[in-house]
Amino acid sequence: MASTLALTFAPALTACGTDAADGGAAPESAALGHVHGLALDAADERLYVATHHGLFTTGESGDPVRVGDRADDFMGFTVVGPKRFLASGHPAPGSGEPAHHGLIESTDAGKSWKTLSLGGEADFHALEHVHNTTYGYDSTKGMLRVSKDGKSWDDRARLQALDIAVSPNDPDTVLATTPDGIARSTDGGRTFRPGRKPAMAFLSWPAPDVLYGLDSRGGVHRSTDGGATWDKAGELPGAGSGVQALTAVDKRRVLAATADGVYESTDGAKSFAKLFDVDTGAGH
Repeated sequence: MASTLALTFAPALTACGTDAADGGAAPESAALGHVHGLALDAADERLYVATHHGLFTTGESGDPVRVGDRADDFMGFTVVGPKRFLASGHPAPGSGEPAHHGLIESTDAGKSWKTLSLGGEADFHALEHVHNTTYGYDSTKGMLRVSKDGKSWDDRARLQALDIAVSPNDPDTVLATTPDGIARSTDGGRTFRPGRKPAMAFLSWPAPDVLYGLDSRGGVHRSTDGGATWDKAGELPGAGSGVQALTAVDKRRVLAATADGVYESTDGAKSFAKLFDVDTGAGH
């Protein structure tokens, strides 16, 4: 999910031909900086990586290519249906657009985007779409906001958070990663109990009985009781460079990113394989 960590994920991409998912040739100098989100499109299981310099996917050669021609900073990226994505963030420098995207939507797998609401106002660093409801952590206000239609919003609790997760079977149970630990709400995010250890950077809740957490040192943790207790499932490679994103696709398949690379596990986070190499020395 979304991150405010000032870390870099920036492999230089060689010139690529037009890719079916790209909608155009990827610029030779295109680079992935700061991973803010990872997700699979339900339409074809293709991996998408939301970054500080645009949305990327896997090209025909297996290397990442930028989707479309927008080099925006995509925050809060999430897939809500086949080819339907939600995000927030900021426009590319020099675009002349407002500094904050608010909530934006793509219905063509990221090739084009339109503003749904709060353009110029909100910057959702974390977005979850579950129970036909969008939950967003708006960093501009330090507030959880909830919407049924993506256009009108209910402002809920104020808190300092990096990521959020919503129970798959209870729309009122919302977790947030805070400096003090995981804060829990049982009233849909209107109030939160103080954060409790263990502290996590990111959370992902793919099934009612499986919740994953990624700590700042790269430890991947698993809970089968909604976060009441945790067991360490594994260790994310390359975490010395900093952790940036976590998405559990299901009970066993886990995607995660560090400034060293994008990784995948198919055994419940016991082991990880690197999908993309990265250049940790690349600039912001």
